Amino acid sequence: MRAVVWKEPHKVAVEEVEDVKMTEPTDAILRLTSAGICGSDLHMYEGRAPVEPGEVFGHENLGVIEEVGSAVRSVKAGDRVVLPFNVACGFCANCVRGYTNACLTTNPSSHGGGYGYSGMGPHRGGQAEYVRVPYADFNCLELPGEPGDKLEDDFLLLADVFPTGWHAAELANVSAGEPVAIFGAGPVGLLAALSARLKGASEIYVVDGVQSRLAKVSEIEGATPIDTTEGDPVEQILEARRPFREQASRLRPGSGDKMPGVMSGIDAVGYEAWNDERFGEEQHPSQILDDLVSIVNPTGQIGLIGVYFPEDPGGVSEDAKQGRFGVDLGLCWNKGIGIAMGQAPVKRYNRRLRDLITRGLCKPSFFVSHHLALEEAPEAYARFDERAEGYTKIILQPERRAA
Repeated sequence: MRAVVWKEPHKVAVEEVEDVKMTEPTDAILRLTSAGICGSDLHMYEGRAPVEPGEVFGHENLGVIEEVGSAVRSVKAGDRVVLPFNVACGFCANCVRGYTNACLTTNPSSHGGGYGYSGMGPHRGGQAEYVRVPYADFNCLELPGEPGDKLEDDFLLLADVFPTGWHAAELANVSAGEPVAIFGAGPVGLLAALSARLKGASEIYVVDGVQSRLAKVSEIEGATPIDTTEGDPVEQILEARRPFREQASRLRPGSGDKMPGVMSGIDAVGYEAWNDERFGEEQHPSQILDDLVSIVNPTGQIGLIGVYFPEDPGGVSEDAKQGRFGVDLGLCWNKGIGIAMGQAPVKRYNRRLRDLITRGLCKPSFFVSHHLALEEAPEAYARFDERAEGYTKIILQPERRAA
């Protein structure tokens, strides 16, 4: 079968690899109709996360069940399903508590399993024609409709990006009537903004320096794009909030001055952040942390959904190479800011988010920019990695042939 495999830093190829096979009676085989390229894939693509040559990429997987094992009961051949990027058993101590992102069964070397991803077990990715699905009864989310219909892109985003954006809003305690600042207008940042709108946030500020991404922010009702190329994003948000601060002070004198920022802050960038003053030129891995501690009000909450690895060979300093990052802990402590972080437990949210989609209450695929054949993946990775204008979300379609 054909699959996207890693060759070396900044190089992937589409090659013939061994066909996937079921190894347990609880397995299924999925024929892929859509597979997303995720911003998290770029960490491996660049060689900044451990990956072996020949590893098949892809943790955003949607398709049709081709075959099921003898113990599978809830899905059958022909069913349309999407897979959480977390590979989870459903019965370990963490899964039964809802932490499928930290499954104790599916990764022999650590907690948490995932498809085609560094350090997340021996599970092949789905940027391929087929993928093996362990514990299929638990990991498959059934979908209505037919492959290629108008909801195909929306349903694909249930594998990772939409639940991850929702989880970011949960980590940051986004609440109805409260303001939120989101740093990063990539897929996760955009869907964190959409999630904040669905949760009723009163003000939504989304920070980035790529114009095509900022244009997508403007498509979210109530969201305000903040362009880092036009100056300090913290100062821009404070200025944008001036009318709300003045109103708060009129209602209760002094309250606007002492609570000038936002109540929730989300880092949707991670350790590959750029310096605000030299955006696109100089990396500053703790830039978003600095900005969030500055802009979040006393007693507010920060959600770190952007990736921070314990090892980064491409780090800008010795500390960064070992996953150590500076943060203004004194100011953070003084303001009583809470910080929560980690991968999304997709199963906790994906059924409910599916139903929001099917009932027409949201359309998370508004930022999808490209539908490509597997053979076009090498060029797509290169363009996505350089943050090229217009490359907001790339979906590979294994049954499609390159032009």
